[in-house]
Amino acid sequence: MTVVVIGGTGHIGSFLVPRLVEAGHHVICVSRRQRSPYVSHDAWKRVEHAVIDRGRAESEGQFGRAIAALVPDIVVDLTCYTVESATQLAEALTGRVAHFLHCGTIWVHGPGGAVPTTEDEPRRPFGDYGRRKAAIERYLIDVTKHGSLPGTVLHPGHLVGPGWMPINPAGNFDVKVFDDLGSGRLVRLPQPGTATLHHVHVDDVAQAFVQAIAHPEASIGESFHVVSPRAMTMSEYADQMADWFGTGPTLQWLPYAEWRADVSERDAAITLDHIQHSSNCSIDKARDRLAYVPRYSSLAAVQESVTRWMRDRTPRPA
Repeated sequence: MTVVVIGGTGHIGSFLVPRLVEAGHHVICVSRRQRSPYVSHDAWKRVEHAVIDRGRAESEGQFGRAIAALVPDIVVDLTCYTVESATQLAEALTGRVAHFLHCGTIWVHGPGGAVPTTEDEPRRPFGDYGRRKAAIERYLIDVTKHGSLPGTVLHPGHLVGPGWMPINPAGNFDVKVFDDLGSGRLVRLPQPGTATLHHVHVDDVAQAFVQAIAHPEASIGESFHVVSPRAMTMSEYADQMADWFGTGPTLQWLPYAEWRADVSERDAAITLDHIQHSSNCSIDKARDRLAYVPRYSSLAAVQESVTRWMRDRTPRPA
């Protein structure tokens, strides 16, 4: 089948496209500009490329038509962030494709209730990103139920993989936290340490998309969490990383209002988002219906990325 992947050279697409090629599909990679994927793979030699500026094409009302003109059997959308964007594409593809897959986020749930959270829990999103993604999910599931478009929504957790620094034990992207843990320096972290983070390796996300395509009878009209087998508390995460570095944890837990005084406004806001969400999601549905079996635990995924970061920043001998 011909599979169009929108955002195919991005973080998820870099792993998804080769998996699709190896599964026997003809893949057309759509991106805003021609660029190299995050990781190299021989499969890219067999990929067709289409350069389309989504923002510009959407503003002209042409993006959906441009994707339909590629005559896909299946479309995977990795770069949709508004209902208006989803609507333009869905309307252009109605009656034209066998399967449409959208990349969502576990933040459609908002703060955790009963955990691990299942896909049928009521949506209580907060913040602009979570609300927009939840609205897209509602729209796509609704049009699928009405027979307009055979759709599936996959909700990844906190992405981890080559070229992408993972959310750290402080709940933000500051690499200094890993550096300090590795050096045995004191690391100040925000309370409560019981807040949870749910990472996922991008190759496991790619696996889930391929499995959803391979099992349309189980995936169409449904949403699935795509995360590692278990979430980690911020406290466990910090302890495990310090042990992995061989330094042992030297941690100081501070009330959030006190902790934020020593970090940037951006890091403080990202951390607060993660603490308030405290994501902990179940993969039982994806495991049972799609045969999704993540290869990476949260910790293993993070450790792989941090290892690459340490390797890439180490000066090579002259």
